[in-house]
Order: sequence, then C-alpha cells, then structure tokens
Amino acid sequence: MATTNREWVLTEYTGIGGLQLRDYVPQDAGPGEVRLNVEAFALNWGDMDLMQGRYSFNFSALPARVGCEAVGIVDQIGEGVTGIEIGERYCSLPYFYDMNGTSGDTVIREPRYLTKAPDGLSAVEAGSIWMQFMTAYYPIAELAQAGPGVNILVTAATSTAGRAALEIGSMKGATMIATSRYEHNRDYLIEGGANHAYFGTGEGLAEAVREATGGVGVHAVFDSVGAGMIGHYSKALAKNAQIFFYGTLDETLPELPMMELYQANATFKPYSLFHYIEDAAWKQKGLEFVYRALDSGQIAPTVDRVFPMEEYKEAWEYLRAPRKAHGKVMVEI
Repeated sequence: MATTNREWVLTEYTGIGGLQLRDYVPQDAGPGEVRLNVEAFALNWGDMDLMQGRYSFNFSALPARVGCEAVGIVDQIGEGVTGIEIGERYCSLPYFYDMNGTSGDTVIREPRYLTKAPDGLSAVEAGSIWMQFMTAYYPIAELAQAGPGVNILVTAATSTAGRAALEIGSMKGATMIATSRYEHNRDYLIEGGANHAYFGTGEGLAEAVREATGGVGVHAVFDSVGAGMIGHYSKALAKNAQIFFYGTLDETLPELPMMELYQANATFKPYSLFHYIEDAAWKQKGLEFVYRALDSGQIAPTVDRVFPMEEYKEAWEYLRAPRKAHGKVMVEI
C-alpha cells in the first residue's frame, strides 16, 4: 500500500504566499538514482528569489517544490548506483534542480548531486553547510586567490555565505572587510574573520575601504546586495579587481559603474555555485576543502533556528526579517 507523505510546493510566483503544504505519494528511485528519507532541509535566499520569479531559472511548471539543500537517510537505490548503501546519511548538493526541490519528506537525486554527511554532525548541522561554504569557497579561495596582500570586501557579511567568505578568507590570510547595515553585528563579523567592518548602506564605504587597505583598494568583492552597493565600493577597486555578484538582497539588479570598472581594469562576474557543482573536478575541490576544514575545526556549522515542517512559511518570515541572531534557518522533519 502506498505511503502518503507531505511536501511544500510553490503554486504561483508570489513569494511566501504562493506556498502550499500538500500530501503526495513518493516515487521510487529509478535507474541511476538514490532516494532519501529527508531529515531536514535548509532555507536559502536564492529560493526566495525563485519563489518570486526572479532567480537564475524558473520552474518548468507549477506547482513545484522549492529547495536545493537537504539531508536524509538513503532508503532506495536505483539500478546501476554503486558506492552508496541503504541506511547511510547523505546531503544533497545545490544545483539547477528545477522540479526536484527538497521541501518534502523524500527526495530523489542522482549520486553526483549527493555527498556523505560529515561525521560528528547532527542531521540538521550536516544539512546546513554545503550551500554556505561552497558558495564562498570558489570565489574567495580559488578565483580571488585569497592570501596575504589580497584585500577582499564582503557585502551583507552576516549572511551565511558572507560569514563563510570571511572565515575562508581569514584562513587564507587575506585582509577581509565586511559590510552590514547594523553596528550591533560588529562582534559577529570580527569573530568570523573580518579585519575591518563598515556599517551603513554605502555612504562613505569607498573612503572606509581605502583607509582599511592603505589606499590600495579591494582586489575582490563578494557581493550579494545588488544595485544599492556597487556604486559605492566601485570607487575603491584595486587594479584588476574582480567583483563576484551572486545575489540581489535589495531586489534590484545593478547598473554597472563603467567608468570605475574601466579605471581599475575590473571584471564584473555574475557568479553561481551551481556551475561549479556541475563540473566534477571543481566539485571535488570544494568538497575536499569543506571536509578538511570541518575536520580541522577551521569551519563549523552555525544554525540559528530550526522550525518544524508545518511552520515552513513562518521559517521564511523569520529568515527575511531583520535578525540579531545569525546562521542557517532549517526545517526538521
């Protein structure tokens, strides 16, 4: 007899209001697939953009599940899958998941979009780390080549990816400059690896960056804000600077400050982690970094709050409201 499960689906591109909780009958894992009994899944800002129809992809059809990051126990393995056993705990990796979101009791994935849950972490902790740390890893460690003498600006640095960028850049010895709207976040930013912190919405940011860098400017920017910040920090770009643009927290795409980009010979790069997950060699580099850094204690999961399945909408309301606490917001099943 079929078992009925629950899933949250988006019925229209109206944000949180478009979500509905419904029953469904789980599908079986097909050839080359693995099914997880989901223990927890994560909320990410990109999912909010997707729910409003302004992300890097839209769903093929509605209704559709939202979510790209989950953790669970393997309960079915399809024909041809090797190296994964029933009863093991795995985490899903972020990718262009279209109609295969994680906000349900089960999720089916190809093995290339799964990774073994790290030892010593709870299910909630294991499900919270991959989007956060891998989003930051590639621009900061690989592309910007964070290290001594490299100055990196992180906007909205109390976000989970922003915090990860500070931690990774600090590990590598770079000079890390963080922005936040609120002064009460100072201790959190400094703890996370910021050498300097700016508070506000952009006024005076270029001057603060030049002062923090001895007039050199920033060699890389990890920016999730959108139009509201680029016109301020662009006046403090070092020669050959790289801007990694990965979100629009202010909900407005930027108009590029071309004169400043010309003067610095700077590169503006729209950045998505998903492309690095799709490349096997890049994916492996990121996974190895996260496992090593966890084992050595250089990074650790930070979970702010856990909601039950029934309160998915409330979890989203909590995530998007101004918070004094920081870390991942998770739903536990």
